[in-house]
This record gives sequence, structure tokens and C-alpha cells, in this order.
Amino acid sequence: MGDAAKRDREDAAAWGIPAARVVRWPVLAAVVVAIALQLVLPSRLVGSLGNRYLIPGLEILLLLALAVANPGQIGEEQKRLRVLSIVLIALITVANFASLIALIHALLYSSKTGGRVLVYASVPIWLTNVIAFGLWFWELDRGGPAARRQVSHRHPDFLFPQMSTMGADPTWTPGFDDYLYTSFTNATAFSPTDTMPLTGWAKLLMALQSLASLITVAVVISRAVNILG
Repeated sequence: MGDAAKRDREDAAAWGIPAARVVRWPVLAAVVVAIALQLVLPSRLVGSLGNRYLIPGLEILLLLALAVANPGQIGEEQKRLRVLSIVLIALITVANFASLIALIHALLYSSKTGGRVLVYASVPIWLTNVIAFGLWFWELDRGGPAARRQVSHRHPDFLFPQMSTMGADPTWTPGFDDYLYTSFTNATAFSPTDTMPLTGWAKLLMALQSLASLITVAVVISRAVNILG
């Protein structure tokens, strides 16, 4: 019985266990930061989306709806709230990719006038990229934050070090900070580091984020060298 219990604990550490407590406030705080980063971008980088306050305004409305409907712990599966959450993350992602495309076009084809401003603008775009994909990882892993609380949740989409390390806490489950850290390291290294994607969608998202981060860094550094030269 002792060996069987030990194997059960090892299996739990390898594949995760139901999350005991999932709070929404760190996610809401990250969304607030993402919206603030969008608002500090130059108008020329958000002009393709119409009024510069349109997308942030919609994001704020969705954020308020989520905060009012479920401000604390995330309980049982709430499909309507999850749809709102996915739409909110999608808006942040689309707006940031549109700003990234506008930034690349401006850096490649505009004159040196305003070049420093554009280079500085790459910082909030890169940071928003980290936040947006951290939100995607948190929202989609194992069916979502509410589904992760169920005993019957599906197999993980990400393999965290704590899930495959002998002697790790068998009760450990990933929180939003773990997904955000995974997003940061992926955007910095342009590849997975200590957390491995296990499913097709997880690999696709990480590849897309790495590509966006690589293009941002490559184009910005090239223009910065040109400006300094």
C-alpha cells in the first residue's frame, strides 16, 4: 500500500491535481496594465483600429462585467463568463498585433523623424504581448481556470517543472503567475524554457508569440542602430 500511495503521489505531481483555489484579481490586474499600455502608444500605431479609445473602451466594459460578475474566487464552470474572458483576451491580442504591424511599417518606411518615439513604443507593445499570451495560457490550459478545479479535468497542455520533478509538492497547481512567467520566458528566449507545451494549440500559441517577439526585437534593434548611427 505504501508503494501504491507513493506512485499515486508521483502521478499527481506529474500530471497535476484539481486546483484548490483560483482567484481572478491577478488576471484583472494584468488586464488593467495591458489596457494602460495600449493607451500610452502613439496615435499613429492605433489609427488602423479607428478611434484610439474604442478598443480600450470595449476592454474596460468587459473587464467591469467580469469584475462585477465574479470578483473573487472562480467557482464552478461559468460558460458565459468564460466567453467574456476569451473575447477580452482576443481584443487585447488583436489590438496589440495591429499596433505591432503599424510599428513595423513605420520603422521600415518612415523617415528618421519620430524614430526614437517609435523605438520607445516597442516596449509597451512587447510587454502587452507577454501579458496577452500569459492570459491565453491561463485561460486555455486544461479547459480553463474553472475546469481545472474539477477532478475530471483533462490532461495538462503545459508541463511545468513542479509536475515532473521528484520530491516536488504533490499538491502544487499552476497559478496565473506561472503562466505569465512562462509567457515572459518564451517572449525573451523565443522558445520554451523550463515549461514545455504538450498539445498542438499550446505549441502554436508559443510559436506565434515567439515570432511576434522576434520580429519586434529584430526590427526595433535595426532601427535603433540606424538612429544611433
